[in-house]
Amino acid sequence: MEKRVYQIREFGHHDQRQAQMDTHEYQAKEVLKRYGIPIPEFAVATKVGEVEKAIRNLHLKEGVVKIQVHAGGRGKAGGVKFGKNPEEIIRAAEQLIGMKMVNNQTGPEGIIAHEVLITKPIDIKKEYYLGAVIDRERAVPILIASPEGGMEIEEVAEKHPDKILKLPIELDGTLRGYRQVRLCSFMGWHGEMAKEGARIARGLAKAFIETDASLLEINPFVESTDGKLWALDAKLSVDDNALYRQPDISAYYDPTQVSANEVAAKEFELAYIALDGNIGCMVNGAGLAMATMDIIQYYGGKPANFLDVGGGASKEKVAEAFKIILSDPKVKAILVNIFGGIMNCATLAEGIIAAASEMEIKVPLVVRMEGTNVEEGKKMLQKSNLSIVTADGLAEAAEKVCATLKSTSKK
Repeated sequence: MEKRVYQIREFGHHDQRQAQMDTHEYQAKEVLKRYGIPIPEFAVATKVGEVEKAIRNLHLKEGVVKIQVHAGGRGKAGGVKFGKNPEEIIRAAEQLIGMKMVNNQTGPEGIIAHEVLITKPIDIKKEYYLGAVIDRERAVPILIASPEGGMEIEEVAEKHPDKILKLPIELDGTLRGYRQVRLCSFMGWHGEMAKEGARIARGLAKAFIETDASLLEINPFVESTDGKLWALDAKLSVDDNALYRQPDISAYYDPTQVSANEVAAKEFELAYIALDGNIGCMVNGAGLAMATMDIIQYYGGKPANFLDVGGGASKEKVAEAFKIILSDPKVKAILVNIFGGIMNCATLAEGIIAAASEMEIKVPLVVRMEGTNVEEGKKMLQKSNLSIVTADGLAEAAEKVCATLKSTSKK
């Protein structure tokens, strides 16, 4: 069911969904470089001419070519290639530019790589993991470190929990001295290596806080054979709600890496995340949206999306949200669950009617409304002659929308 990375709850699992903007590896590396974290020289190319230029500028005799997509598992999917000479680097880039990567993170539709990163290879002596996330149970940002890098941190946490260290990060982005000492001891760093490792950890912690990140990680974080530390790969995801104060990172937004529905949702400032179910959801408020998805599953259904129209949505915004839901071919029924505090139920009804006038509704529609102008909203829907099933409570609404699917499947 989980398709993209939206929130890290503990070690990197995608179990909690929070709208956030992902970045490409090279963009994350650009951010890390600003905080003094050592990154092997690289270039980004979208066509062969740029690859040739990169080879010249980086003085490459051999090189690594990596597709740039908003998904992990690139190596296993064939998206990372090694070239032993400039000709092989060019051939590898030709194969990878335009490649469609399909795995469990991208979903069956896959993601197309429009760019590749080209970099010098590093002779690796040892691989580590270093990252930062929000620990929502303790309500603190934390640094996560492991001497076992190069593999999924979730796998390390599951099989070798003793190989994971979690250290709180101060809200100003600092990492206390005694915690740096503990980190170096845990990672097995001594002398100059310990000084460099602690410096990099401080930089990563500062970057995490100052970019309003929900995830910032280096994996693998390696020691080269000449005793230096390098960030070979990087991932950065930033909370959507903080992008207004992160203009540089906002400019990294790549609409080619998300669905057309997600692009439309962003344009209308809707919080939308596509899922793999068949019940479309339109709700106001993230908490209510999560509760709606949970109760749909409780009654045996599967939500097709998370869609929060917000507290003060206009008729146009509601109509656009409805269109987005209806444009998903997987949607076989729709549940609208609105609690009208700031949101006006009459406005909701106007939006549904406006969308219905443009797009023929061929799936069951269940509406539950409560709050401001609820009676007016209900009357508007009744007069519209739309085929709508109404419900007074959330449980009733979820039960009814799931029941409509069961009844249609029997026909």
